[in-house]
Parts: sequence; structure tokens; C-alpha cells
Amino acid sequence: MKARVTVTLKTGVLDPQGKAIEGALKSLGIEGIASVRQGKVFDIELAGDKTKAEATLKAAADKLLANTVIENYRVEVLG
Repeated sequence: MKARVTVTLKTGVLDPQGKAIEGALKSLGIEGIASVRQGKVFDIELAGDKTKAEATLKAAADKLLANTVIENYRVEVLG
């Protein structure tokens, strides 16, 4: 089955990479950008049923994929 784990910075955590991207977009003449926050996306294939897959992915995110002190994550089992 396929799944996706999306990791983003928590609200209030400074995002220097997002600010750099925002500045680059503005310097390229792209208008209307108010702010940019960057994150990570992991597309993962795994075996098992949906309940077990969600538990496995949450464990992976807690232990490796996300720094839970400063990042949030979302697990989606796509089927």
C-alpha cells in the first residue's frame, strides 16, 4: 500500500529556508506571495493493513522523519 507523511514546522517556529524561498520568488518577479513555509513529504510503500500501516508510519515519523519538538506531521494512507 502507498502512504504519504507530510512534515511541517510548528506555528511560531522560525523558517529561514521559507524566508529565503519567499525572497527568491519576489526577486524573480512573482507577485502576490505573502509568505512561504517549507516542509518535507515522504512517499512510502509498505505492506500490511491500513491500521497497522498508520501505526508503523506514526512510529517512523516520531522516531526519524520528524523532529516533534519543532515539527508536526500528517500521515495519509493512500491505498
